[in-house]
Amino acid sequence: MQSIDLSPFKTNLFFNILDILLVAILIYQLYNLIRGTIAANIFIGLAMLCVLYFIVKALDMKLLTTILGNFMNVGIIAIIVVFQQEIRRFLLLVGRNASLQRNRTWWRYFLGKSDVEKDNYKRIKPIIDACKSMKQTHTGALIVFVKDYDEQIFQTSCEVMDAKISKRLIETIFQKNGPLHDGAVIISGNKIKSASCILPLTDNSDLPAQFGLRHRAGIGVTEANDASAIIVSEETGEISYAKQGRVKMNISFAELEKLLNKDY
Repeated sequence: MQSIDLSPFKTNLFFNILDILLVAILIYQLYNLIRGTIAANIFIGLAMLCVLYFIVKALDMKLLTTILGNFMNVGIIAIIVVFQQEIRRFLLLVGRNASLQRNRTWWRYFLGKSDVEKDNYKRIKPIIDACKSMKQTHTGALIVFVKDYDEQIFQTSCEVMDAKISKRLIETIFQKNGPLHDGAVIISGNKIKSASCILPLTDNSDLPAQFGLRHRAGIGVTEANDASAIIVSEETGEISYAKQGRVKMNISFAELEKLLNKDY
């Protein structure tokens, strides 16, 4: 009896499974990028228009089919325009995971995880100490951490500093009567790159009513960039932490240390 060679079938099955897994990972990453942001509502609206198009086409409603069909023809361009910030963040995420994450893993392998965390704690301790002082004195502050400092974005609306991170310097910048207290401090690497930065505000309309311009700017910059932000409320002294357009409110200093250890 002649045997049947199943190797092509097994190969195709493997690549089909791999294909499904890669698509699932891609959809999950895209979902994480738009979850809790205004882009999620826009995506739902676009999906409903697509469903409506197929319904009116099946019912042979020619006028609506023509109108929605013209919209579908430019759908890709519309998606790029509407979701340009999310696409930019996704590409930054892919590039960062392909390079920096690999380097970080090698450093942990050679130096040991505890040594890396100790070294990182030295970097974040002045920031945490400054936040403790500003919380007690109800000094409003916005500190943004970016992995890739884009001079074209930040230097046009900021005072360039390129200074060593220190508790006293951060407190001095955000002093209520100081010339630099209105705006954000941008930190990248081991340096305070700039201060008094004017940042884009978020378009999210579902935020708590007590959020002012400082909170909206902190959320907005994390929507448009691969960044995270610490917001200290001037009214209550509460500390919030924003990342990917989402915000954690009234966090403790232990939580703040964990978040900075992970993201910074």
